[in-house]
Amino acid sequence: MLQWFMLPTMPAEPTFYDRVYAVVAQIPVGRVTTYGHIARALGAARASRGVGWALKAAAGADPMALPCHRVVNREGRLSGRRHFATPSLMEERLRAEGVQFVDSDRVELVSCLWDPAEAGSPFSGDL
Repeated sequence: MLQWFMLPTMPAEPTFYDRVYAVVAQIPVGRVTTYGHIARALGAARASRGVGWALKAAAGADPMALPCHRVVNREGRLSGRRHFATPSLMEERLRAEGVQFVDSDRVELVSCLWDPAEAGSPFSGDL
């Protein structure tokens, strides 16, 4: 008698976007990181634009589940703010978390930078 059975399916490899989201989800309250820091933590130092595209794709996600507002450019500028409901929302969220600003669109990176590579980010270096 022939028996049918299902082989267990292997989980799909996480996509680059999935890996970006895993890192962003770890950014502590009151801290920020840069697109470049995320790319380097993923072992793809030249993929900072890809990180930006991943965050743009997540623009409609629950902001508490994925704190995209905590990602700034290499100068500390709020370059992603146009993807939020209002242009000031990113700044408002960061200020509410206690992030210090140099001016209205640039955070003080020295005091609030979080480096995912130093924090032991998931997927680091496996690209």
